[in-house]
Amino acid sequence: MKKILVPTDFSKPAQIAATVAADIARKSGAELTFLHVIEEATGNSLNVEGQVNVEGDWEERLFTLKLIEKAKKQMSKLVEDPKLEGVRVKQALRIGSPYHGMNAIITEKKVDLVVMGTAGRSDLEQMIIGSNTEKVVRLSNCPVLTVHEKPASKNFKDIVYATAMEKDEEVFSRIVRTTQKLYNSTVHLVRINTPGNFQRDAVVKKAMEDFAKKLQLTNYTINVFNDVSEEEGIVYFADSIDADLIAMATHGRTGFAHVLAGSIAEEVVSHSRRPVLTFVTKRRK
Repeated sequence: MKKILVPTDFSKPAQIAATVAADIARKSGAELTFLHVIEEATGNSLNVEGQVNVEGDWEERLFTLKLIEKAKKQMSKLVEDPKLEGVRVKQALRIGSPYHGMNAIITEKKVDLVVMGTAGRSDLEQMIIGSNTEKVVRLSNCPVLTVHEKPASKNFKDIVYATAMEKDEEVFSRIVRTTQKLYNSTVHLVRINTPGNFQRDAVVKKAMEDFAKKLQLTNYTINVFNDVSEEEGIVYFADSIDADLIAMATHGRTGFAHVLAGSIAEEVVSHSRRPVLTFVTKRRK
């Protein structure tokens, strides 16, 4: 892990994410880049460097320039925080769409991990306004760590690895193993039994043992948890063992398939009070 991106709007959740990212960077030796995007109704993302020529009438230009100056002051205060001592830090300001700004930086800098704060949203708010965090979780090409509140511990000693035991999880399992090695963690593999997708414990546990050996996991436990839905089961299982981190792969569904099926990972991100590490294994339309 060499490069960590921390998108920030300078809110409390973003500040928590910055602290978590700094701890990871300090432990792994990675470089942190803080990104703030000044939002405009455009799909593009423009760099903010020095004096900026902003298109539009003079009132819009003046307003945008004031936002840029304010953001620069907030960014300076953020990167000078004593909590970042000993960490290599860079900063970036952009104008445009928050998601496109994040996506551009991820591609340009070849980011290894995104750490984001999330305030959590009600179901109604999700339907009405959506979430940049959820969009990044669904579409990012690198792992995304979302943080809802300040973790109880700086160390991810107990990691819940929620798995469907699919073949395409091999890359994600390496990410989990890297995290496990960094924190000397125990990985708790869990498969959620639901009324619509139920399998006997003996069958599931044998399959999970084979899956763990195939992925070369060490220091792990095997667990089957029953609940009415996969997302609720993952959250409640993590609560039951007081886990420090939830890790899960997502298939990055887009378009109509996403409307129909939703995303278990996005639901867990929205409702878990624990940090959630996600990775898009492959995309489904």
